[in-house]
Amino acid sequence: MDVPNRIIELNPVSRITADAVGVPGQRTFYLQARKGNTVLNILCEKEQINVLSKALDEFLRELKTRYPKGSNFSQLPIGLPLETPIDPDFRAGKMGLGYDEDKNLVILVVYEIGMEDEDEDNLRVARLFCSRAQMDALSRQAVEIVSRGRPICPLCGKPMDSNGNVDGFCPRRNGHGDEIVFA
Repeated sequence: MDVPNRIIELNPVSRITADAVGVPGQRTFYLQARKGNTVLNILCEKEQINVLSKALDEFLRELKTRYPKGSNFSQLPIGLPLETPIDPDFRAGKMGLGYDEDKNLVILVVYEIGMEDEDEDNLRVARLFCSRAQMDALSRQAVEIVSRGRPICPLCGKPMDSNGNVDGFCPRRNGHGDEIVFA
């Protein structure tokens, strides 16, 4: 892969969303951004989407304090669906956030995850320049899609099935399968 193709920059994005395809327990998570005719589909893990939502929320609060100009925006609706077809461009590894003060844009940087022996210089990097309103909507959308998953066992933190059974063994139940009751 050529070095110029390694960096994918959408500055600014016209659309950004996150969503999951499939049923709880078997979902595939995506981060999707568009600028003009370019649609970028990044395959993510559920935990990456969850952490991204929290990081965005915290980052936007920090920006409001440090750079109050531009911090009052109309809240965009959430629920923006993924555009089809959804062909992943790459799988997300590390993510980072930045800020372009001159343009008042939040920058989401997503690094492709590679194999152990793969040269990092050949991995792709997406730089997505987004408004604060877009990032706020993405954060709220991410919280909503993560919450659509299987319930989590309050004792061990593992996912539970629709009958309330832990997927695998719950060490805190000590082998007991009875309903969890909190007093």
